[in-house]
Amino acid sequence: MLDVLRERLLHQRPGADPVYDAIVWDLRAPRVLLSIVVGAGLAVAGAAMQTLVRNPLADPYLLGVSAGAGVGATAVIAFGVLGSLGAWALSAGALAGALTASVLVFGVSLAQGGLTPLRLVLTGVVMSSAFSSLSSFMVFLGNESRATESVLFWLLGSLAGATWTQLLPPVLAVVVATTVVLGLHGWLDALVTGDDTAASVGVPVRTLRVGLFVLTSALVGVLVAVSGGIGFVGLVVPHLARLVVGGAHRAMVPLAALAGGLFLLWVDVAARTLVSPQEIPLSVVTGLVGAPVFLLLLGRRQYRFGGEE
Repeated sequence: MLDVLRERLLHQRPGADPVYDAIVWDLRAPRVLLSIVVGAGLAVAGAAMQTLVRNPLADPYLLGVSAGAGVGATAVIAFGVLGSLGAWALSAGALAGALTASVLVFGVSLAQGGLTPLRLVLTGVVMSSAFSSLSSFMVFLGNESRATESVLFWLLGSLAGATWTQLLPPVLAVVVATTVVLGLHGWLDALVTGDDTAASVGVPVRTLRVGLFVLTSALVGVLVAVSGGIGFVGLVVPHLARLVVGGAHRAMVPLAALAGGLFLLWVDVAARTLVSPQEIPLSVVTGLVGAPVFLLLLGRRQYRFGGEE
């Protein structure tokens, strides 16, 4: 492996085997990097959404964003929608689905009386269920069995098709989103304490909530396009980061990104090796690991979110 990396990165020629070179550089390296980037992005999105609605159970799944992205991607895989975009069709479909979900969640919440955290969560849960059902219906209607199998496996999360060309969009999305969230750390710290308190110190609560939701929706759309649906990363990892460094976003968000990247890296390793040569969908592994960890977190009486148990 070191010979391959020296040859590729330092342009040295230690004589690495061409087959081994292809395995390490073309298959393993982009998959490792993509797992780190996706894990970091999901953790940042989860942390932002939990602050957005002041709910420790919030994540891209709860608010319907992941399910919306799944609908867009399923339409591309099963029916060839946006086929004219070629290699970018899946990313465009997932992004369009995520943004559509965010618009619907906000629109319904506004129609029902305002963008309160509780109303956003309830609307997101309903929309998530509706989008998941729509994805299942599209899978049922799919004509090609191979495409149907691909959709089902993709919806549970997989990095099996990782390539170097797939890395740029998620890297840019994660860097931009993380930079914006860190830049807003003061406002986000105030928002956790309540809308009235945040407004009293000059935070534009409504604008912040809308902008942050659109940002995280776009981020999740890009990530889902390359990895499928991966649960529990955006839910559990931010809680672990808060447990270590507290709730201040300046410290919590970078730690969550780091922990999320490392967590998904090892999850992907486990998914590839536990029942080799078959692969376990990533959401199966994250669920098996994340659910017990989250239950342990809930059992710690000293853990708080936004000053509340």
